[in-house]
Amino acid sequence: MISIKEVAKQTGVTVRTLRHYDHIGLLKPLGKTEGGHRLYGEDEMKKLQGIQFLKTLRFSLAEIKDLLDDNTHDWYMELQNQLNYCINEKQKLEQMESLIRGLMNEFTIEGKNDLSHIQQLIRMYEDNSHERERFRQERFTEKEHELLDLLPNINNGDPDTIEWVSLLAQIKKHMNKGVDSTEIQSIIRRMLEKEKETFGNDPQFSEKLWEVRSSQEESKKAGFYPIEQEVIEFVEEATNFYLKGDK
Repeated sequence: MISIKEVAKQTGVTVRTLRHYDHIGLLKPLGKTEGGHRLYGEDEMKKLQGIQFLKTLRFSLAEIKDLLDDNTHDWYMELQNQLNYCINEKQKLEQMESLIRGLMNEFTIEGKNDLSHIQQLIRMYEDNSHERERFRQERFTEKEHELLDLLPNINNGDPDTIEWVSLLAQIKKHMNKGVDSTEIQSIIRRMLEKEKETFGNDPQFSEKLWEVRSSQEESKKAGFYPIEQEVIEFVEEATNFYLKGDK
């Protein structure tokens, strides 16, 4: 038998925790010394390992006690329940990650976070999913749906989305310099390059996509990130200026 202090040293479980386990009947010591110090044997050490393992699976102490005390307990069902719990928690974390990335990208584009705008984005992406899908089915062909999946998502942190966010942020930063400025024309050139890299050489799709993007109403139906009309018109004018000079 080994002392409670030695158990704590070997397992990393504190003396205070071991005393608590004893108090609630989860892990009773094998015996005690004449001075009243708890002693543990091999079986108790194995049980402690089981307790630690079940704790890592997010079982509560009460659930662990029931599982270890009842030899007829349905372990498979308990593990299934715990797996379901982990899946739900994972989904919550993924949603939280998506929202945080959206906030970060929003800040990059706007230079600030507007809570009302963020709430609008959340409603747009969650509440209007059926309307968004219906609109895309009506507006785009089946082949074009595959290209739509390549569009940047404000709530993602992939390199393509980050670059699009950065380009839009730079457009807004340099708008006051005019469509013919070196900075704006450089951004437009990269946007056109990026568009070709992402969607290939499909002018019909690009034109249709821009028609939707140019309309605030259709952009909302399609689930696109909301961009101010003045920015849309500026990008269109700057693009036309670039294409004229590129001929």
